[in-house]
Amino acid sequence: MTKPEIAKLGYISLVTQDLEKSLVFFKEVIGLEETQVVDGVYYLRAWGDFEHHTLSLQQGEYGHVKYIGWRTKEKKDVAAFKDLLENEGMDVETIAPWSTPGIGEAIRFKVPSGHTFELYYDVQKPKASEHRKSVLKNQTYKAWAKGISPRRIDHVNLHTSEDWQVTYKFFQEILGFKLREYLKVDEGEQILAGWMSVTPLVHDVALVTRKKNEIPTNARLHHLSYWLDDSQDVLRAADICKEYNLPICGPGKHSISQALYLYVADPGSGCTVEIFTGGYLIFEPDWEPIAWKESERAQGNTYWGDSISAKEIVKYTIEA
Repeated sequence: MTKPEIAKLGYISLVTQDLEKSLVFFKEVIGLEETQVVDGVYYLRAWGDFEHHTLSLQQGEYGHVKYIGWRTKEKKDVAAFKDLLENEGMDVETIAPWSTPGIGEAIRFKVPSGHTFELYYDVQKPKASEHRKSVLKNQTYKAWAKGISPRRIDHVNLHTSEDWQVTYKFFQEILGFKLREYLKVDEGEQILAGWMSVTPLVHDVALVTRKKNEIPTNARLHHLSYWLDDSQDVLRAADICKEYNLPICGPGKHSISQALYLYVADPGSGCTVEIFTGGYLIFEPDWEPIAWKESERAQGNTYWGDSISAKEIVKYTIEA
């Protein structure tokens, strides 16, 4: 019997302690489009995203991620994943169709890293309003209307202090993620960070393992990432962030993934957003994961540009 499959990253459900600041950040600085507001929850997407939303924002006592949504390849995969997960002894919650705007029937569960995932297939793809829609039939909105203006959501970077062997095994063997590049200890096989994908991207998710005394809670979101078309867009993004007096890390280039990056934090929630472009795509069916040693960590993180230590990075994570 064929295993169910995840097709792509869908959206992040984010809670912010200052909704007004977060809306300014994500709508005016990042440049996301608002598709709907329901019961105080704002649903946003980039100009090239087709689904109802790739980010939801709501007010809360503190900034954190409620769950991360992934779309499956087929409708039947949702039920198949439910059976697979329950056979593994996991608690799975069924979410009624459209109780989350734009999302059909879904399942939610906690993965071994401590993060909550949601899987779904049915989606709504609302059209842009007349004054905002693109003349390109293969594009949702006009590009460059405001802010940094990324094309689409790209990936999430997650941190955990849970058992690395159990976590990586689950992501690969149960959820079907392929390990593309990874960071390991110099002596031994322990994985410290893995870049994994279900698409040809180098990673749809990066998973970093931490010691329990290194992070406040066992499951964190280090950053969510939106994609820009080229390197000049990243430089433009840096100017926009500085015009809003927002601290940035970058621009720079990673060795792992070979992508250009810029990090900036939402003042409302504390959530870090990575502006991302470049990198490479993987089409080889027999791809062998690329190993980096712990002693090469600095080079792997930064090929050129800002260099930032692990201790400095981790303070920007929020609970997930």
